[in-house]
Amino acid sequence: MTIKVGDKIPSAKLTQATAEGPKEVSTDELFAGKTVVLFGVPGAFTPTCSAKHLPGFVQNFDQLKAKGADVVACMAVNDAFVMGAWGKDQGVGDKVMMLADGSADFTRKLGLELDLNARGLGTRSQRFALVAKDGKVTHIAVEAPGAFEVSRAESVLAAL
Repeated sequence: MTIKVGDKIPSAKLTQATAEGPKEVSTDELFAGKTVVLFGVPGAFTPTCSAKHLPGFVQNFDQLKAKGADVVACMAVNDAFVMGAWGKDQGVGDKVMMLADGSADFTRKLGLELDLNARGLGTRSQRFALVAKDGKVTHIAVEAPGAFEVSRAESVLAAL
């Protein structure tokens, strides 16, 4: 079942690349007492994700913060090393937290998995964006296959 407005963010462990190596990030800690904008992409270094999705959140970071976001995070079913390299390539700095859901555990708990096995890509995340306040979803937008409209940074800004 897909997560919806009013639902609590499920408990899971994600991973973030740091200078000291991969660091575990608990969703319970990440979302507790904060307003978090989380967007999910099918994969790091993929065309729409690299050309539009991630850059939009980097470019609109100050406006997202001004509208109440404490954390802006990007998640993909990739490993922490790939997410870290993608963040460096995209120049995210400390604006967007780059989170890896390597086994798609969190993605499945959200009900947002995307089966791309037929294309040789395995299980991935659907393209989505959500806002959660103190661990409870206040906004969720999941893209139709091939679309890029409701999960873009500008759409999230309008929802904050």
